[in-house]
Amino acid sequence: MELGKTTSLCPECLKLLPATLHEREGKVWMKKSCPEHGEFEEVYSGSSEWYRRAERYAMDGRGVENPQIQKEDPLCPKDCGLCRLHLSHTALANVVLTNRCDLACWYCFFYAQRLGYVYEPTLSQIEEMFKILRSERPIACNAVQLTGGEPCLRGDLIDIIKLAKSYDFDHIQLNTNGIRLAQDPELARKVREAGVNTLYLSFDGVSEKTNPKNHWEFPLALENCRRAGLGIVLVPTVIRGMNDHEVGDIVRYAFRNLDIIRSVNFQPVSLVGRMPRDEREKYRITIPDVIKRLEEQTNGEITLQDFFPVPTALVISRFVEELTGKPSYDLSSHFACGAATYVFKEDGRMIPITRFIDVEGFLEYLKEKTEELRKGKSRTLVKLKLLASLGKFIDSKKKPRDLKMGGLLYHLLVRRDYSALGQFHMKSLFIGMMHFMDLYNYDVERVKRCCIHYVMSDSRVVPFCAFNVIPEWYRDRDQESQGIPIEEWERRAGRKLREDLYKRDVEGLKRTEAYRKFERDVREMRSGLQ
Repeated sequence: MELGKTTSLCPECLKLLPATLHEREGKVWMKKSCPEHGEFEEVYSGSSEWYRRAERYAMDGRGVENPQIQKEDPLCPKDCGLCRLHLSHTALANVVLTNRCDLACWYCFFYAQRLGYVYEPTLSQIEEMFKILRSERPIACNAVQLTGGEPCLRGDLIDIIKLAKSYDFDHIQLNTNGIRLAQDPELARKVREAGVNTLYLSFDGVSEKTNPKNHWEFPLALENCRRAGLGIVLVPTVIRGMNDHEVGDIVRYAFRNLDIIRSVNFQPVSLVGRMPRDEREKYRITIPDVIKRLEEQTNGEITLQDFFPVPTALVISRFVEELTGKPSYDLSSHFACGAATYVFKEDGRMIPITRFIDVEGFLEYLKEKTEELRKGKSRTLVKLKLLASLGKFIDSKKKPRDLKMGGLLYHLLVRRDYSALGQFHMKSLFIGMMHFMDLYNYDVERVKRCCIHYVMSDSRVVPFCAFNVIPEWYRDRDQESQGIPIEEWERRAGRKLREDLYKRDVEGLKRTEAYRKFERDVREMRSGLQ
């Protein structure tokens, strides 16, 4: 059964192709045909049930009023920058500080040794990027992620963080493998004091086999962040057959450390580059597949029905916008891009927000109130009705005992008190899913709605899945033009690039108290002890 039409790319020649989405065997597939390279069919979603449910929440953002690309008739995704076709503002901007890294993971998007040059924008170039992001209208970008490579390799990292803070970004995130933070306890304190809100920390599993990237260093990084009061988002890249059997363990471990772990953001692997079909089938996993694994591995404590697609948040932001009369921060990605839920802890049990709040009913109620405001109904009257009605959506017998949910929602929606949002996050674990595309499942409609962007040194702001999936058009072209050949970089630095590579002392790390505590936690967790 056909579900819709879109535009995609040929994985071989990058030609734009018409594509169809269709349902078969409970999954959603993308089919496209290139005159030169033949037909391609790929899994788009592992569950047609999830796809149909998520599609109900499809909503578009308003885009940007001042796009960088002024072309009269832009072609997506060839004319990214942003252009007038784009339907989302920049909700989170990635700023690449370096392509150097102290690791060399096989599934990584890029690193210097593979590319043959070192890319590191100067402080003045980075400042220009911040200016561009803050100049977006009608909604300026208010969240930035400092990324790489490994950004902790930059000697001026603290200066860059302070610079970001000076441009009034509400949220500054540091994307890292955590190795330098494990080695240097003072670094966590310094980045926190400089202005970083959270670490976006790689964490692919709780065992050596599933997380060879930083398994031995992660416990030290965690404890250093705990002492510094620096919140952590765990970021597992999920690969079928490699670590998908540990998604439940990852969530349970996060719950044991709710004082410092704010979120788990699963990323089903993006199979970048050219890859034979049998290899794609071996590694491919989609958002509903990951959630189903989570459901199985938590014995149904967390289920597919507890998750909502990202544009659900637009229902809330549209209500706030009508209530205040001001443009509101939008999470207006395509409904297939991501999913999320909040899960609370009570007496050792995990309780998704859907178990004590009628989320769907509440969202429908907010839609009604938004429409009433658009038609001119008194804002004061709507506020009073909201206050009086919140209780009917909350089951007070099932909610966590110390959670005053009605008051939190009212302060957040009506008073715009973001300390209420902070309290909400401190009492729960945010579980997110974000599936970045590759050439085989590429959907231009998703690109048009992307709200996670990269800002480039040539001033263009480019959607994530254009920047990384088509590197020859964007990432590599921009960075190579600004990069320094490795030999030249080594001459200037007075050392070899390979000296960046981390040399691990496994036995020494295993002897640390932080690692022994981590091992105890995992054993107790798996034995069912809380």
